[in-house]
Formats: sequence, structure tokens, C-alpha cells
Amino acid sequence: MPDEPKTLDPAARPAATAGDSPAPDRARPAGTTPQASPVAQASPASQAARTLPARRLLVPVTVGLVLAALNLRPAITSLGALLEEVSEGLHMSGTVAGVLTSVPPLCFAVFGITAPRLARRFGPAAVVCAGMAAIFTGLVLRPLAGGTAAFLAASALALMGIAVSNVLMPVIVKRYFPDRVGTMTGLYSMALALGTSVAAAATVPLTDALGGDWRLGLGVWAALAALAVLPWLPLLRDRDGVSNGPRTSRTEAGAATPAEAPLQAAPRVTRSRTAWALGAFFGLQATGAYITMGWMPQIFRDAGVPASTAGVLLAVTMVMGVPLAFVIPRLATRMKTQGPIVVALALCGLGGYTGLFLAPAAGAWVWAVLLGVSNCAFPLALTMIGMRSRTGTGVVRLSAFAQSVGYLISIPGPLLVGVLYQHSGGWGLPIALMGGLMVPQMIVGILAGRDRTVEDEC
Repeated sequence: MPDEPKTLDPAARPAATAGDSPAPDRARPAGTTPQASPVAQASPASQAARTLPARRLLVPVTVGLVLAALNLRPAITSLGALLEEVSEGLHMSGTVAGVLTSVPPLCFAVFGITAPRLARRFGPAAVVCAGMAAIFTGLVLRPLAGGTAAFLAASALALMGIAVSNVLMPVIVKRYFPDRVGTMTGLYSMALALGTSVAAAATVPLTDALGGDWRLGLGVWAALAALAVLPWLPLLRDRDGVSNGPRTSRTEAGAATPAEAPLQAAPRVTRSRTAWALGAFFGLQATGAYITMGWMPQIFRDAGVPASTAGVLLAVTMVMGVPLAFVIPRLATRMKTQGPIVVALALCGLGGYTGLFLAPAAGAWVWAVLLGVSNCAFPLALTMIGMRSRTGTGVVRLSAFAQSVGYLISIPGPLLVGVLYQHSGGWGLPIALMGGLMVPQMIVGILAGRDRTVEDEC
């Protein structure tokens, strides 16, 4: 069994239990002076120098998290706002448009599972940097596509970058901010919601300002992706995301998290019932989110709402996540179980879908707000990923597993909505499907929110 690494920072040492005293003191004869160890001989200045590089990285990591989160949804919501124009421009049927709205979860499932291996080889910060570059490239190429196949390929490239970044956001938070998991998860979740809502609200006005060309309206978001690459460049050499001296911190979830967690054995999350429940919860909330982002503007437009107003309504739905994405993770980390939050969010979703079914135009603003609250199951799921594992290695495995399984579950949803819409000639059946999914989401969310970790179950 390898020797336990010495800790350079005295403050990081665990407190001795009552009645314990250091063994060298008990063995040392009276009147003698203990021999200083190499660790004890290190001056405070040298100890600070060991941890200084990690502290210097906290600012670019924070900026990078915010800018990366801002770019995790505009590629999707900007397309949702212009789906009718894109479908007409590329001569898509309703079924093909449904396939297009199913591409994001498919890419997230396929490419997200590769994130742990890439992070082990290149470091999580380098993978996120490459992810931002892929988003930029895909958003530049997508408006240049002359047909559906090329458009899908360019979209897949951008979504590949989003997929690996999705998985590694909780990992980076756990590594760089082990004692502020809820706060930092709330910060980047809030930025994610902000980027989602801004893209939804601004895409149509920007398209109109640029002459009505949907290609320019989609391509303009590449500039934001280019900006997100920059703060990750100083982090490319920081393979592990931790300082040179091992430290022990306590997360807001209450579990002690060694900074050297990547060195520990990874749990087999496939044996954990909590991991499967979390994957199902992630998948069902993702199903609702991508149906909303892809189809909600069209639901309002078919109900007689102008296109610009429909985009704003989607923005209202997304912007609800800005304050709540910051509040919910902090609240969740202070609760022993997260089931009550799961139930409250699901009930809001049921209310919103019921309103869309009965009076989509008359109560549009109310339904948009209720669905926006319901969509905050996403930051809750991310927070539970950080809470359901005690180690950084476990979070990597659990994040990749839950998100990949979840996005696989969510793939049929948007496609099925498109098929039902085309063959039924209305939105009654699709909306009934959306509302019905809230019930199993509530059940598996309660199971995933129980106070336990995957290490306990594995």
C-alpha cells in the first residue's frame, strides 16, 4: 500500500481526535529536541509558493467556466428560434426537422462518454478548451452549408464540443472549488441559462437587422464561442487541476474531497442504483428541455403568436433559469435529500403543459414562466452529480455516465414530437406527451435525490 503523501499546508491536516497526541512526542525523551522533517523545515514562504500556482488559476478557471457555460446552448436555441426558416431554406419535412431537434441529445450521449478518457489523457481544462474551439468551428461552418447533410455535420461538430464540456463542468468545479460546489455550480448554471435565453430572444431580431438572412442570424453566435476559448489557454498545462501540495477540503454536500482524488480508484457506477436513477432523471429533464427549446416557439407561432414574440417567450422560459440556477444548487447542497425540489419543479412543468394544451396563446406568458421554472431541473441534476460521489474520480465517472445515459434517453422525445405533430395535424398529442413525462421524472428524481453516494452502493 503506498505511503500517504505528506501535506505541506499545516491547516490542511485533519484535526486530532480527543486523547490523541503525535507519536514522535510520546517517544521523545524529556529535554530533547525533535528532529525537523523536510516538511517541517519548509518555510511558510516555500509552502505558499507550492500552492500559489493553483490560486493563480482560480481567476481564469472562473472566467472560463462562465464563458464556456454561455456557449453551451446558443447553438441549439438560436436554431429553435429560426427552425421554420431553416426548414424552408433547406427544404426539410416535419419529420426531418424533428430529427434535427434530436441531434443535440444524440451528440451529447455519443461524444459525452468520451470525456473521461480525454480528460485523463489531456487534462479537463485542455478538453474544454478544445470543446470551445469545436463549437466555434461548427457555428462558422453551419451557415455555409448548402444542404441538410452538411448542416447536420456542422451542427454535430459544435454539439461535440458542447458534449465534452457538459460532462467536464462538474469535474472542474469539484477539482478547483471542492469547498464551493453549490456556489460554483450555481454560477455556471446561471451563465448557461443566460446564454440560452439571450440566444433565444436575440436571434430573430439579429436576423432581421442583418437583412433577414437566417444564415447570418445563426452564424453570429460564433463570435461568442471564439471569446470562450481564450481563458482556457493558460490552463492547458494544468493537467490535474490541483496544486502541487495535496489538500483536503469539504464540499457543501458535506463529504471530504481529497484534491488528489484522480489518484483514487474510480467506482463502478453501473452497479449503483442511484447512478441509474440520476441518469434517468437527467434524461427525462433533458427530454423536456430539448422539446421546449426546439418546438416551443413553433407551438406559439401556430397558436397565432408573432415570430418575434414567440422567440421572446422562449427567452422568458430560458431566463427563469438565471436566478433559479444560482439559488437551487445552493439550496440543494443544504438539504439532506433533494426530493422536495424535484417535486416542486415537476408540478410547475405539469401546470405549464396543461396551460399550453388548453390556451396556448391566451396565457402564453404564464406558461413560459412555469416551464422555465420546471427546466431548472437541469442545474439540480448537475448539483446532484457532485453530491452523489465523494471523490473527483467518482464525479468524472458519474457525470459521464449520468449525462450519456440521460441524453440517450432524451433522443426519441423531440423526434417523436415532430412525428406526432406532422401526423396529427396539431399540438394536442405532443403536449400531452410532454406533460405525461413529468410523472416518471418526479419518481426517478426522488430516488436520485436520496442521501447516499455511488461509492456506498458500489
